[in-house]
Amino acid sequence: MSDEREVLNVRILDKDYRIACPPEERESLVAAAGELNQRMQDMRGGTKVLGAERMAVMAALNVIHEREQTTSKQTGALDTVRNKVIQLEAKLDAAIGRREDV
Repeated sequence: MSDEREVLNVRILDKDYRIACPPEERESLVAAAGELNQRMQDMRGGTKVLGAERMAVMAALNVIHEREQTTSKQTGALDTVRNKVIQLEAKLDAAIGRREDV
């Protein structure tokens, strides 16, 4: 990662923001800004009743909640795989142990 930064212009909820970022993070940041803009547009739903700050907080909360759910599911799946590996190792040890005894 370089120390070089570039200024990126993104538009979120009809407002422009200038953000400094390393060149290698540009694509990811543009995608994140696009997703945030879409989520906030969806929340607004054609009306401007909700304030932008409240929508931003709600969108951020939803994103973090979704990430936590995904992480939890991944952890559960990883635990399942670990348990299966332990069971397979035990079966292999038992099989090898039986062969050596013969």
